[in-house]
Amino acid sequence: MHDSTTIPRRRAILVAAFMLAAVLPASVRAAETYPVRPIRVIIPFGAGGGADLVGRLIASHLSDRLGKQLVPDNRTGAGGVIGTDIASKATPDGHTLLFVPASFTMQPSLQKLPYDPVKAFTPIARVGKGSFVLVVTPSLPAQTMKEFIAHVKQNPGKLFFGTAGAGSSAHLFIELFKLMADVDFNVVHFKGGGQQVADLLGAHSHGTMISLPAVRAHIASGKLKALATTASERTVFLPDVPTLAEAGVPGYNAIVWWGMLTPTGTPDAVIRRLDSEIKNVLALDTVKKLLGNQGVEAHYQGSADFKVYIASEMRSWARVVEKGNIKLR
Repeated sequence: MHDSTTIPRRRAILVAAFMLAAVLPASVRAAETYPVRPIRVIIPFGAGGGADLVGRLIASHLSDRLGKQLVPDNRTGAGGVIGTDIASKATPDGHTLLFVPASFTMQPSLQKLPYDPVKAFTPIARVGKGSFVLVVTPSLPAQTMKEFIAHVKQNPGKLFFGTAGAGSSAHLFIELFKLMADVDFNVVHFKGGGQQVADLLGAHSHGTMISLPAVRAHIASGKLKALATTASERTVFLPDVPTLAEAGVPGYNAIVWWGMLTPTGTPDAVIRRLDSEIKNVLALDTVKKLLGNQGVEAHYQGSADFKVYIASEMRSWARVVEKGNIKLR
């Protein structure tokens, strides 16, 4: 004899089982079949800058891992805001990614953005980190940071430093330097690191702070002079160049990093796949060497930890912007 509740209960179990079977395979298929077409990687800065060089290197090796080409797409302007906004509106299916430097966490405290940087994106992984370097033209009469600071103080408002855009990492690093060193010079904003470097090499500006990938070759050739690096410890890529803290600006510490994001709503299985493949790419000796040649340390940080790190960086730069009363102009 059967309990009157047995049949309904069995039906409920069968319905639940069918529903589970319908959901799980779809999630699994998302990871197994992804990607189904080439992947656009939006780099919100110009060709030749640090974000572009690192982003293209990672994209190239991810192409091999994923079996589909990752196509870098430079969308410049407004310190990275224009390209980032384009990415925020992309279909969240893993076929449009966003490659960002540290300035992604600076922009929110500087201006009202057309997107919510926290809600609009899901972090996939951080791929590398490094130190910015303060470089000047060889014609500048300063061989050390202390001599440079003295020269600026003797010529207030006469020197020009370029950045990759208003609100870019270079902009905030330079403003922090001006604040802590108590110096005054002009800041000029370009549409990317490539233009920034070209202007400096043409002697139209006097110096800048920039990631090593963009100027490493010019330092080696003597076209630019490295006076100091920005992190708290010397970089292994320029061991003879002192940190700003060592060279006359005690307490100065700022690093640059790069990472991959995706529009929020991208399937979790796709994010996990990308996270895993980026980790595999960064473990390759070839990639470590290629990044090292550009002055970048391969540094993997998974999706969950990267999300926490981004939130922490946003809080830190917000305090700097407030203390220095830094404005976009």
